Amino acid sequence: MDSTDDGRMSVVTALVRATFLVNAVYAESGREHGLTPQQGQLLCVLMAGPRGMGELTAMLALAKSSLTGLVDRTERNGLVRREPDPRDTRAVRVALTPHGSRLAADFYAETCRRVEQLAAGLGAAERDALAGLLGAVVRDNRVPEIFLEPEIAVRYTN
Repeated sequence: MDSTDDGRMSVVTALVRATFLVNAVYAESGREHGLTPQQGQLLCVLMAGPRGMGELTAMLALAKSSLTGLVDRTERNGLVRREPDPRDTRAVRVALTPHGSRLAADFYAETCRRVEQLAAGLGAAERDALAGLLGAVVRDNRVPEIFLEPEIAVRYTN
């Protein structure tokens, strides 16, 4: 049984189901923008600026070959480009193209809107409590900055 008689769920059940819920919203938003979930993650990470392949491998938790394939496909779609790393002539960085930057901003805004709607039934205090608790879990587990805070993302998209 995963919930009590009053409908409460365990932390494990709630987190896993919430993950599925957010992933479904993320995937649906991505499909509508012509992106796979992995491409959506890549574009959101690159909104803050170019990143090295090693950095992306760690942030996205992908094997090097998987990241190379993801960047290749996203590059063929005209959304990212490889550029020389100014600090290491042997390395490349991945950056958004102008088209990729526009698409990333649109995808990001729509995904934020949809995820925000998931908590529409909560009051302001409940939303603040939820954000505080989830934020603590994220910080304690050192989750990479895959998705920026909306007020920070605005700086990169304007």
